[in-house]
Amino acid sequence: MDSENKLNFDNDSFFKVEGNKLIRQYDSEKLYIEPWGENSFRIRSINQAELIDNEWALLPQKSSNDVKIKVDGNEACIQNGKIRAEIDAGGKLTFYNQKGDILLEEYVRNRNNIKTFCSALNIDAREFKPILGGDYTLTMRFESNPNEKLFGMGQYQQPNLDLKNCILELAQRNSQASVPFVLSNLGYGLLWNNPGIGKVTFGRNVTEWIANSTKQLDYWITAGDNPAEIEQAYAKATGTVPMMPDYAMGFWQCKLRYQTQEELLEVAREYKRRGLPISVIVIDFFHWPKQGEWKFDLEYWPDPDAMIKELKTMGIELMVSIWPTVDKTSENYNKMLEKGYLVRTDRGIRTTMDFLGDTVFYDPTNPDSRDFVWKIAKKNYYDKGIKIFWLDEAEPEYSVYDFDNYRYYMGPNEQIGNIYPVMYAKTFFDGMKEEGQENIINLLRCAWAGSQRYGALVWSGDIDSSFESLRNQFAAGLNMGIAGIPWWTTDIGGFHGGNPDDPDFRECIIRWFEYGVFCPVFRLHGDREAHSEPLGTSGGGLCASGAANEVWSYGEEAYEIFKKYMFIREKMKPYITTIMQEAHEKGTPVIRPLFYDFSHDKLCWDIGDQYMFGPEILVAPILYKGSTSRKVYLPEGAKWKDVNNGQILTGGQWINYDAPLEIIPVFLKNDADIL
Repeated sequence: MDSENKLNFDNDSFFKVEGNKLIRQYDSEKLYIEPWGENSFRIRSINQAELIDNEWALLPQKSSNDVKIKVDGNEACIQNGKIRAEIDAGGKLTFYNQKGDILLEEYVRNRNNIKTFCSALNIDAREFKPILGGDYTLTMRFESNPNEKLFGMGQYQQPNLDLKNCILELAQRNSQASVPFVLSNLGYGLLWNNPGIGKVTFGRNVTEWIANSTKQLDYWITAGDNPAEIEQAYAKATGTVPMMPDYAMGFWQCKLRYQTQEELLEVAREYKRRGLPISVIVIDFFHWPKQGEWKFDLEYWPDPDAMIKELKTMGIELMVSIWPTVDKTSENYNKMLEKGYLVRTDRGIRTTMDFLGDTVFYDPTNPDSRDFVWKIAKKNYYDKGIKIFWLDEAEPEYSVYDFDNYRYYMGPNEQIGNIYPVMYAKTFFDGMKEEGQENIINLLRCAWAGSQRYGALVWSGDIDSSFESLRNQFAAGLNMGIAGIPWWTTDIGGFHGGNPDDPDFRECIIRWFEYGVFCPVFRLHGDREAHSEPLGTSGGGLCASGAANEVWSYGEEAYEIFKKYMFIREKMKPYITTIMQEAHEKGTPVIRPLFYDFSHDKLCWDIGDQYMFGPEILVAPILYKGSTSRKVYLPEGAKWKDVNNGQILTGGQWINYDAPLEIIPVFLKNDADIL
């Protein structure tokens, strides 16, 4: 600790120092500022007796020796490497970088802050509005820089990569994942370290973070000279993904839904007969007798052991769908109810999802509930050789999104609900790790900050099958990577709808497939039209199935294009291994906006329809129906090789690019030898 920290304060000061922590007390509020990793602070504020020491998304950090604290009467500052925080006499907090530039400052409009802004509005930055007889509705306000650009925050079904002037719900829904980390082009990153339901407004005039119900303010902020430095600091603070296993880098075959064991095996055999690369095949939902029994329905899957063995001889991993729903007539419901392993409702009937059964979600915030579910899944799946799980419904998907009506072991949904997908991932990650498995990966439909360290591969949910939806996924995938979730995928072709015989949909899925090759995970899935009938009236026969969704299901032209790109993916595997290693070690996004690698090129901060797949491959997908050409920007500071014709081009220029249906514009940086 710096010698400046060893100060004696008189009783009139608002401040005191505990170790490297600066504390300001005024009236009922205690404000805590402490170093949390290099160039970073954790900020907490309470209006109660004691600080609640819950880390939420954050990992414990070693105490820094490079911290300087100075108190001058009722003003103070604290510096940790490249970031400095100053608090004025009125309590306003401002963050600066090492150059003295303002990164972020609180929005205050009252007479207490006559030094900075005299106003009769009487608006505080940190507003704790009491909930009668309970906790607080919290609003945290920051000044807005109208020219700021903001990225991250998880996935939202809208096409904006830059989130400035957007309003985002801080809540989990099917196809929406709230991961509240934002990266600014001003040189900082901020994690809203609160898993409660709320909202953030990145307005032109003010930025507001709101938690509907909470006990305290908690956020983390870091400063960096470029996006990579900020991203790596965030990864150190919240964790990184495991190393992705080799098989997960290949092609994944999936559809809604293979209804029988023989149907799935015949699809796998056909891929092998055609000499096509395939790494994973998937058994989707309702392969079980009842929801919450987590086992095969033997009427339709009569010999799982033989099926798994045959797939392994073909070099194919089997992934099975897990739902968190527990049917009230299932064999585990009564015991789980008695033990307190289920989500509760504060009013009305205890039903959290009504889909082919009256069901209640299991509660993964309860460690005993996690252990109970894992032990069943281990016995019925894992011990048979299944090493990868599809953890569906991970938001969870309530039939009615009355967030204030649900209650968990850890507290009300309003206060902690966004952490559900983290604890769901942890259920299986911890169990698999205890069995000695390394390089754990499981597919989930949602995430919150920290999900990545539990092997979460997130996909973008039950989305529409259209070019408009493709554009939404494009922005979602890049912002998920910036939000610290480098393993991300999308249903190639979208989920809802799409007829394999429709020429318009064939165009859409071809363009989506070309884009999917250059995503972290290359996975074909969807609920295609027209549907087949259910095979029975109970168990695994209860649910209908979509039309065929294999690569040969879309006509000969599409098949030849799909085949071409499947082998391109195989050729990229050594390169993909390298970028997955970077994601594991540093938290580096696998797919990222151009500004991540070319932050010095100002144009790159404004381009929202191109991206980098790792540091060496630039991808410019076709995102509009009927398009056979587009403009492509080649960032300055590099030479670019056109993969499709071998031409070498100088960076810092726009080009017009012809892209007929079988072509996606792709460029290699400098002398990269990948394709």
